[in-house]
Amino acid sequence: MSDTTRATRLESGGFLLFLAAISLALLAVVLPFFQPLLWAVLAAILFQPLYRWFLTRRKGRETQAALLTLLVILLAVVLPALWIGSAVIAEATRLFLAFRDGQIDVAMYFEQVFSALPANIQASLDGAGLGDLGEVQAQATQFVQASLGLIAQQALAIGGSVFGFVLGFAIALYVGFFLLRDGRAISEQLLSALPFERGIGDRLAERFLVLVRATIKGSVVVGLVQGALGAITFWIVGIPSVLLLGVIMAIASLLPAVGPAIVWVPAAIYLLATGAFWQGVVVIVSGVAVIGMIDNVLRPILVGRDTGIPDWLILVTTLGGIALFGLSGIVIGPLVAGLFLASWSILGEQRADPATA
Repeated sequence: MSDTTRATRLESGGFLLFLAAISLALLAVVLPFFQPLLWAVLAAILFQPLYRWFLTRRKGRETQAALLTLLVILLAVVLPALWIGSAVIAEATRLFLAFRDGQIDVAMYFEQVFSALPANIQASLDGAGLGDLGEVQAQATQFVQASLGLIAQQALAIGGSVFGFVLGFAIALYVGFFLLRDGRAISEQLLSALPFERGIGDRLAERFLVLVRATIKGSVVVGLVQGALGAITFWIVGIPSVLLLGVIMAIASLLPAVGPAIVWVPAAIYLLATGAFWQGVVVIVSGVAVIGMIDNVLRPILVGRDTGIPDWLILVTTLGGIALFGLSGIVIGPLVAGLFLASWSILGEQRADPATA
């Protein structure tokens, strides 16, 4: 190996090392605004068709088209989300204070349900050591108080960092404007700069777009619809805090297998056990025939095709994403899982047929 070749490789390796270091430094700098940047990227991807629609009617005026798209996002998505979020936090805080002050007695509700059960079921529970529900009641009360207290703490955290919230919101809008207007050019530059073959980059980018569309449109939108239907159902039968329960159902809909049933099934059981028969029947019919079926109706329309991710992996990555990133993990978890599977699938294809690499 000649001295020139050694020098060239050393220079190339040094540049790659510098590139990795400066990339990590940039990541550390923008990390405090990771969530606003993430939602700006997702909004730019989802509302790109709307931007193109405005652009066809305002030819050559990309800035105006991007501003009009941002205005639609603000009025149709952001402001309603802020209103619902503030209302949910207010309900959770009120319930937390009621539990803390003893105005709501979970033990009484458990006792009502248990006493309404058939005698043979009560005997079976007694035989299993569950006849004395004192410990179960205490654990349930503690769980509910902890859950509501967490939401109340989030409300205090948001209220205590209003400047940070406003700054993140402004950054999301500002970055979203440029991503809407210049998104295609930016994505082209990123794909050209990736340190692997362009074909692989194109396939990963396509997979990324499919996953964003499936996660947001096929999961979040369906979850919002199911939560809204659940809130309406609870309002009809007279259950309080319908907005809070509807939001919980919307989040639970992201979990495969159980979904919104984790909320409406206990509600129906309580209504039936306490003698509210027609209310319990309404909740069951709505849960099975309306809320449960809406997923099968809307998801194929919104998504169009399967994500290719097993349900168990969606469940694990969604919960893990929420644990690491909060509500943003609802999107990040399945995205990471999908890109992981796509990357290994491409590697397997290349090893099976090197000519396609």
